[in-house]
Amino acid sequence: MPANTAPPSRKKKGRRARLFVIVLVLALVAGIGYGSYWGVSTVRASFPQTTGTIQLKGLAGAVDVRRDSYGVPQIYADSDQDLFRAQGFVQAQDRFWEMDVRRHMTAGRLSEMFGQGQVKTDSFLRTLGWRRVAQQEYDTKLSAETKANLQAYADGVNAYLKGRDGSDISVEYAALNLTNDYTPEKWTPVDSVAWLKAMAWDLRGNMQDEIDRSLLTSRLNDQQIKDLYPAYPDDRTPVVAEPGGIDPVTEKYDPEAEPSDEMPGGTGEDPGNGTGGGTGMGSGTGTGSGTGTGMNSAAGAAGNLESQLNALSGTLDEIPALLGPNGNGIGSNSWVVSGDLTTTGKPLLANDPHLAPQLPSLWYQMGLHCRSVSDTCKYDTAGYTFSGMPGVIIGHNQDIAWGFTNLGADVTDLFLEKVNGDSYQYGNGEKPFKTREETIKVAGGGSKKITIRETIHGPVVSDRDTELAKVGDKAPVGKVAPDRGDGYAVALKWTALDPGRTMDAVFELNRAKDFTQFRKAAEHFEVPSQNLIYADSKGDKGHIGYQTPGKIPVRSKGFDGTMPAPGWDPKYTWEKYIPFDQLPYEYDPKRGYIVTANQAVIDAGKYPYALTQDWGYGARSQRINDLIDSKIKDNGKISTDDMQTMQMDNSSQIWNVLRDYLLKVDVSDPSVREAQKLLEGWDGTQEPDSAAAAYFNAVWRNVLKLAFGNKLPKEVRVKGDCLAVRPVDGSGPVDDSDQLVRECGQRAADSAQPDGGDRWYEVVRKIIKDEDNAWWSSPASRKDAATETRDQLLARAMEDARWELTAKLGKDVSSWNWGRLHQLELKNQTLGTEGPGVLRWMLNRGPWNLGGGEAAVDATGWNAAGGYDVIWVPSMRMVVNVGDWDKSRWINLTGASGHAYSAHYTDQTGKWAKGELLNWPYTVNAVERGTADTLRLTP
Repeated sequence: MPANTAPPSRKKKGRRARLFVIVLVLALVAGIGYGSYWGVSTVRASFPQTTGTIQLKGLAGAVDVRRDSYGVPQIYADSDQDLFRAQGFVQAQDRFWEMDVRRHMTAGRLSEMFGQGQVKTDSFLRTLGWRRVAQQEYDTKLSAETKANLQAYADGVNAYLKGRDGSDISVEYAALNLTNDYTPEKWTPVDSVAWLKAMAWDLRGNMQDEIDRSLLTSRLNDQQIKDLYPAYPDDRTPVVAEPGGIDPVTEKYDPEAEPSDEMPGGTGEDPGNGTGGGTGMGSGTGTGSGTGTGMNSAAGAAGNLESQLNALSGTLDEIPALLGPNGNGIGSNSWVVSGDLTTTGKPLLANDPHLAPQLPSLWYQMGLHCRSVSDTCKYDTAGYTFSGMPGVIIGHNQDIAWGFTNLGADVTDLFLEKVNGDSYQYGNGEKPFKTREETIKVAGGGSKKITIRETIHGPVVSDRDTELAKVGDKAPVGKVAPDRGDGYAVALKWTALDPGRTMDAVFELNRAKDFTQFRKAAEHFEVPSQNLIYADSKGDKGHIGYQTPGKIPVRSKGFDGTMPAPGWDPKYTWEKYIPFDQLPYEYDPKRGYIVTANQAVIDAGKYPYALTQDWGYGARSQRINDLIDSKIKDNGKISTDDMQTMQMDNSSQIWNVLRDYLLKVDVSDPSVREAQKLLEGWDGTQEPDSAAAAYFNAVWRNVLKLAFGNKLPKEVRVKGDCLAVRPVDGSGPVDDSDQLVRECGQRAADSAQPDGGDRWYEVVRKIIKDEDNAWWSSPASRKDAATETRDQLLARAMEDARWELTAKLGKDVSSWNWGRLHQLELKNQTLGTEGPGVLRWMLNRGPWNLGGGEAAVDATGWNAAGGYDVIWVPSMRMVVNVGDWDKSRWINLTGASGHAYSAHYTDQTGKWAKGELLNWPYTVNAVERGTADTLRLTP
């Protein structure tokens, strides 16, 4: 709930909005901000018309837009073109500022809106070339029907923009125009397609892990790094698809087949040459885990390139993370239960993607309805959309429901390139760089030209940072590696840099009527790789299913993608993509339910392809499995209410690992003992008012810092965390040095390590019974003796946590609560974070005190290295009642509107924070009963 008050009533919301307008006008008249005068009309000018009639050029017939009391629209039309034209118009009404910022981001044109401070980000995004690839997709890959839908959507957006200046569209434009003469340009179909690249970027897999493993080599040896990246616990945590495997006769995946790790004979799609493609060379099959032959090991060349990789990591941090911090935290929950196990007699499907909190929410709820489904009007679907893109991303139609979670497939690789002037080494020869020049226009005048270089592996991302252009003088490499000279460049190979058909897949999912059509749509959902869950209402009990989609590379033998690879060695290559018909799927499994929560999809020892080495470690998926099993034992049934309750389960799984050890620690300090008593009898639930949850999470944070964080290199520690440490040379710490150096952390608070995610649960689980393990050692501080054993370190962590919370929450432990530490602030993603104080005050909302936590089912994520603030959330929640669609439920993180002071700006947030869901009407009668405003669009 909000930190200071309960969610206001609608009457109070209106009064609060009027008060804000009055205060805003007074503040600006008094000279706050830029000293310009804004009136009430400036703030209200952009509010959309939601009743009456508007003429919309290009329509073939009348379109009705019915909005409910939360401003959520349901659109009714008689043709596909009218439907998507109206969708574009309506989304522009509510969210055009958000849409405009997104398209400038995906095109590397943020500097045109926000000035010089965005040039570095634009340079990196131009180097990746998202917009160029989107244009190639539109020109060469997408179907004529998809293009027609995209054009209709763009026409609807442009119809809204016509005749409006910036202040008529959004209050943010009024603020922007105080310093920048900016006019929004027309929307294009490629603007919509390009957003898929941003979505793929933030769900790109293990690229950050690849960088981090390399950075760790400056202070940790190979075994220590393995300790921090333990094997997936498949003996304890169920995978998504089991049993199942590739049938040796058909060479296709069969959910009932006996698993085998033998490589099938299928050829798969050739990644080809050029940006984002492979070399078409190399030898061997499978993925293996050897060291290769091009150098002593891939890690050898990458091991001490910390300056380059740290700079790359810093550049990645500056790219707008619209979906959340990349890495172990970003994920989702979804599960589907068959009709045999539900009180409804039909499947129930739940989904809650975990993404960065932002205002407005990434999602926009909407219904897209043909009044009569036919060959010329094919859609009757509802769910969660992206503003700026036609169709529904997650939701249901009249026949099926579907949900997404991040698969986490390894679809990126960093390649070290030996540069020689205008060429780079490959095999025994040289290849010329492919280059292009781009011009970045900057608000306020001026421009910057950049040259972008590409190798056969992909764009040279190291060119975008001056530090990345140099290599440390003593970076060791294998004996057969080329001379380092002036350094190695770093190129990125990524599946999303090849044109694909994901936009086709969105429309195909929206139209699908059964599992066969669902799988056909999934085949075209190439990037990002997602877990797709499914349910339908056919037959007596309906059906449930699952599909792994995506372009997932098969690497050459000895190349596992966990470290940057030697680009000069042709043996390190992508040989093909896994054929779609060999990717795992399930249909009506005997256990009666399917859970995907970023755990391993399939047992690595029983499948011939490596999907990734960096799965989530299964804390959430195991908990969801346990909750389902506890309900269905003894012939129990699961209800819609049960599904909703499961989504809010906030129990801490790491508490189960540490509980007995923390309670047995002999604490002599009375104040620390007082805090320890909070844990006695605590059941591990992380409610916002729980003092025990606050103390335990502080203990966990300090355990991580003492045991691991203080031993990590500065490049991955949180910015500002300064330690006196032994210096390092080209081979690691200088252990015999009597001299200490002061090193300060360099990583942003939301991506620093140790982040406390379920990888760290597994790290601690592996050593918890070894009381003398070397990781338990911690040097003395000014007030504490050194620790050598587990219990000594736990005692010190409990003491440090006590005094940390005393400083943050007060001396009285009875006044502590988790929500006061664990707060959510919703920030406008542009002017709400970088604008002047008065604009941030205008545009941002919160804080809300939340329960839940890292790797809980109610995944209100926080980074243990950086603090307790909420950095990712269940960005929406839905429970679909398959077949009886009007009994489905949903909620968004914020509201339908992107307009500050609209009644629908954050009107769902209070309910979201408490775990409440709204009724989700779907049929015509249900929608009519819930309609608050009706707008008619006419030709």
